Amino acid sequence: QVQLVETGGGLVQAGDSLRLSCAASGRAFSIYVVGWFRQAPGKEREFVSAISWSDLITDYTDSVKGRFTISRDNAKNTVYLQMNSLEPEDTAVYYCAADRSITAPARGLSEYNYWGQGTQVTVSS
Repeated sequence: QVQLVETGGGLVQAGDSLRLSCAASGRAFSIYVVGWFRQAPGKEREFVSAISWSDLITDYTDSVKGRFTISRDNAKNTVYLQMNSLEPEDTAVYYCAADRSITAPARGLSEYNYWGQGTQVTVSS
């Protein structure tokens, strides 16, 4: 079992940067695949990025490629999402999710059994 807590959200202007953190409690977090998802008001939750346990495989949705970078520090049980060149369209609640039954980054919500409570990111124009 693992518990996830997201931090780092906030209100920024377009073009600014934020770094989100997903801190995990529980054993063996290093072997979990971790994903970031987001949900804007009135929209469904969508995939943003994911990273394998080994840090060798990452995946990004097209709209954030080149702007967002996912990374992890297994010694700190933390996964990060560095978000640069933020756009108003990035405004959403950002969630991290984890699972140990998958071996590669996955885009489906149902692939992940553990979820955090989310952190709000608001980008003003």
